[in-house]
Amino acid sequence: DGIISMGDMKKVGSVGWKTVAYFLVTTAAACVIGLVFANLFNNAGWFPTLALEDGAVWDKATSANFMDTLVAIFPSNMWKSFTDANMLQVIVIALMFGGGILAAGEKGKLAKDLVSTLYAVIERVMAFIIALSPIGVFTMMAWVVATQGPEILGSLAVVLGCAYLGYIVHAVLCYSFSAKAFAGISPFTFFEKASPAMIFAFTSTSSAATIPLSKECADELGAEGDVSSFVIPLGATINMDGTAIYQCVATIFLATCCGMTLTLGQMVTIVVTATLASIGTAGTPGAGMIMLAMVLEAMNIPVDMIMIIYGIDRLFDMGRTCLN
Repeated sequence: DGIISMGDMKKVGSVGWKTVAYFLVTTAAACVIGLVFANLFNNAGWFPTLALEDGAVWDKATSANFMDTLVAIFPSNMWKSFTDANMLQVIVIALMFGGGILAAGEKGKLAKDLVSTLYAVIERVMAFIIALSPIGVFTMMAWVVATQGPEILGSLAVVLGCAYLGYIVHAVLCYSFSAKAFAGISPFTFFEKASPAMIFAFTSTSSAATIPLSKECADELGAEGDVSSFVIPLGATINMDGTAIYQCVATIFLATCCGMTLTLGQMVTIVVTATLASIGTAGTPGAGMIMLAMVLEAMNIPVDMIMIIYGIDRLFDMGRTCLN
C-alpha cells in the first residue's frame, strides 16, 4: 500500500523519483546512525543479556556475509517466502507488486482497490490485537522483572535514551544539511518554522494526522504548494527515519538480550530490512512495532522478545514520529 500511495509516477515526473531516492538515502542514513549508537551502548556493557532458568543458554545468531544477505533478498519461489515467513523477501515481493500495479495504470485499478481494501481490513484486525496486547505486555513485563530483577527497568531506560540520542543526531545532522544544501535555509530557521508540526507529531504519535500542519509549515518555509502537496503525504507513508533508527536500536538491544553477537553481514541485513520495512510503515500510532517484528524475523531473533520493550513503546513512538 505504501508504494501504491505514490500514485502515477509518470504524472509527477522527476520530482517523484528524486523524492523517493532522497527518502531512501535518509532512511538508510538513519539506520546507520541507529546501529552506530546501539553498538556503542552495547560495547559499553549497557545492554544486558537476560538470564535463563536451569542454566540454559541462548542460541547464537547464524553468521551471514554481504553476498548471502544480498542474494537472500530476492525470492526464488514467491509462495515459499510466505510459508517460510521470510519477511525480507515478502517485503521485496510487496514492493515489486506495488510497482507493477502502478505501471499497469488504469488496468491495475482493480488490484489497487483490492490491496487498499485488504490493507484496511488488516489494519482493523491489528487494531483489535493491539487493543488486547496490554494483557500480554503486563504478564511479559511481570515475568521479565521477576526473573531478571528491577535492574531490567534501568536497561529499558538506557535503550530509550540510546534511541532518542539517535533521533536528535539524525535531525541535527541530516535535516540541517538538507535544509541548507537543497533549500538554502538556515538550520535554525528550519527547526523554528517546522517546530509546530514536530511538536504535534511528538504528542499525537501519528504521522498521518500531522500532514495538514506539516503542509502549513512547508508553506512557511517557502515550499511550492504543488510540490509539498505531493511530497508530504508521500513522506508520511514511506519516509520513516525515526522508525528506522528505532528498529535498529531495538534489534541490537533484543539480540543482546538473547545473547546474540551480530556479525557485519547481519548489520547489513538490519539496514536493508529496516529501510524496506520503513517504506511500508503506516503513519499511525504503534505501527513501528509491527514493522520491528519483521526485522526481528529476518534476523532470527525470537519475535516474542518484542514484549520486553513493548511496555515503553509509546515513549519510543513519540520521538520517532517527531523525526518521521
